[in-house]
Amino acid sequence: MLQRTFSIIKPDAVKNGDAGAILAEIVKAGFKIVSIKRISISRPQAEGFYHVHAARPFFGELCEFMSSGPIFPMVLEKENAIADLRKLMGATDPAAAEKGTIRQRFATSIGENAIHGSDGEETAAFEIGYFFAGVELM
Repeated sequence: MLQRTFSIIKPDAVKNGDAGAILAEIVKAGFKIVSIKRISISRPQAEGFYHVHAARPFFGELCEFMSSGPIFPMVLEKENAIADLRKLMGATDPAAAEKGTIRQRFATSIGENAIHGSDGEETAAFEIGYFFAGVELM
């Protein structure tokens, strides 16, 4: 059964010119890109998206980073999409990420880690709805 997940190519990867290579890795791994766009978000929009981390010490820095430049939010589809994308991305800390993963190849730090991916079905549903209207998902 097909599953949808949500991902963002983050500002560091866009700034470093890695968005195309990251998209190629995603497609090569068998994901269908249902919808994608290039946008910039404001600090309040980043705070709304990452609201679940509001009490964490890195929240302010994360929101500042995510609103610092263009991003590519996208909806991806394939069987086992959530788990497969998490594996493809690698560990949050690029130094601990498995060889060949997106974060091992393109991230520079825990904070600037090139890509975001949903961690579960409920999260994916919220995140998809945060960035995409229903008509964009056809």
